[in-house]
Amino acid sequence: MGVVRTMVEAALAILRDDGIPTARRQQRLRALINPVFDFTTMSRFTLGYHWRDLDAQQRAEFIDVFTDFIQDSYLTRIDEYAGQEVEFGKVTFDGEDYAQVHTTIVGGGSAQTAMNYRLQRVDAAWKIYDVTVDNLSILANYRNQFGRVMNKRGYATLITDLRAKQQALAFALGDETDGR
Repeated sequence: MGVVRTMVEAALAILRDDGIPTARRQQRLRALINPVFDFTTMSRFTLGYHWRDLDAQQRAEFIDVFTDFIQDSYLTRIDEYAGQEVEFGKVTFDGEDYAQVHTTIVGGGSAQTAMNYRLQRVDAAWKIYDVTVDNLSILANYRNQFGRVMNKRGYATLITDLRAKQQALAFALGDETDGR
């Protein structure tokens, strides 16, 4: 709970601070989430059994592109923030190394949205490896999409398509955030 609460409260403070330019808030959010999310596990999960078919260079490439894609996908939406708050619910465990923090997004003129964070203990620290929105796993969604591409057209097509989407998102974010 502590990892998620700290991250969410800091993220909300950044989102609320509209006195700071959007690009700077995006940079702050990126710096906030990088140490909390386990992008390697997320990348491996989204490729499923295809992960074992990749060599070390392809895996590293995919992790980098997928990480930037995920971050940029959400950072392009920063101006959609309309005063929503997060209510923290319970924590459930699946063994001693896996947990889920249940939250609800409320306010801002929209309906309540269940948003839960799945965490794994990695080297004595809790890291987020998936987020569900209204009980739909973000990673499962990408896994289905990526699996179809890998099965029909292979890794080269997947990484080319993903890189193009990520670069379009990076362009939408503007030059100030391209210097990751």
